[in-house]
Amino acid sequence: MQIQINSDRNIQGHQEMSSQITGVVESALGRFNAHITRVEVHVSDENGDKTSKNDMRCMMEARLEGRQPVAVTEQAATLDQAVDGAADKLARMLDSILGQQRDQQRERSN
Repeated sequence: MQIQINSDRNIQGHQEMSSQITGVVESALGRFNAHITRVEVHVSDENGDKTSKNDMRCMMEARLEGRQPVAVTEQAATLDQAVDGAADKLARMLDSILGQQRDQQRERSN
């Protein structure tokens, strides 16, 4: 699973942040490794220098083999919360998609 991290001009995309985000993605989505070819993570600060509630945004897109990409978005007060929330949402979505696919395959084989 390839992980690509992008940030807007308001977030410093330093190595420590990239390593931390990569760890969160691998932890949350590692069990889907056989099905995912790439995960793109886009992090942004919606309000730039101004502070406001839930202005950090994380969008994650997973590219699954043989399927259209799926994406989720999470907004939170901190970047860590946004990344964690998006990873959790994406894991739940992939559980649902791949579970439905397994069910359909079982129905066909019966």
